[in-house]
Amino acid sequence: MTILNNNQESHKLRIDFHVHLGVYTFHHPWVTEWMKGAHPEGYEEYIQRYNDPGAFEELLTAEEVDYACVLAELSYISTGLCTNEQVRDFCKGRPRLIPFCDISPNIYTNPGEVLRRKVEDEGFRGLKLYPTYQHFYLNDRRLYPLYQAAQELDIPVLIHTGSSVFEGSRLKYGDPLHLDDVAGDFPKLKLVMAHSGRGVWYDHAYFMAKIHSNVYMELAGLPPAKLMSYFPDLARLTNKVIFGSDWPGMPWIKRNMDAISKLPLTVEGVENILGGNAAKILRL
Repeated sequence: MTILNNNQESHKLRIDFHVHLGVYTFHHPWVTEWMKGAHPEGYEEYIQRYNDPGAFEELLTAEEVDYACVLAELSYISTGLCTNEQVRDFCKGRPRLIPFCDISPNIYTNPGEVLRRKVEDEGFRGLKLYPTYQHFYLNDRRLYPLYQAAQELDIPVLIHTGSSVFEGSRLKYGDPLHLDDVAGDFPKLKLVMAHSGRGVWYDHAYFMAKIHSNVYMELAGLPPAKLMSYFPDLARLTNKVIFGSDWPGMPWIKRNMDAISKLPLTVEGVENILGGNAAKILRL
């Protein structure tokens, strides 16, 4: 087995699977205050600068990222509102920026039909779900038409799992085990667990990815230095793990990618995590 050491460099495809827009239609005050803590050099100036998609692509280049998945969010209760239209317009005409829509079962009564329109007519290439923020269980039957449509459209579904620091969120909805029904009922649907059960259910996330061929772990918001303690057998599952940053809340994209490259993993395993697995899921 070949191990990637600190002196080896290999830049292949680099994909950030988890990016938010800096400027939402609105943030709740507790979100804005938390974000300011992550940007002591000046939060408002920073997000305004990168509210321009061209400037954001320049940031991706500086951070050595080839593609980024940009996520809409309709979390009225807990975090705020970044509309599907905002994300669509931000990514339009920019192949490096991959738009993910948000379709909540608490907002849409016909979620499957809405998703088809978003993909076929507006160019969305993935779906983001926020059960912890929007208060629904992932195996809620209201979501099944949405899952069926995503499976037929062959697009990935990125799902918030685990904890949140924001008011209004409810932890009980974030258990990755709720995906067991979904993965079994939709075996060709690509399910990606954002944050990999962060804080509470690392073991659940790992086991779900291990036993289901269509379930993947995603690392947004997790400190790379702790990954091997969170997931002691990570080296055995690098074909099911995907890098995400959670920018702009976690602005250290390249630094975190470099830290992952220094973990005791094979060269192939590192490449899988930093871009290879995402490229397959996104059909790049």
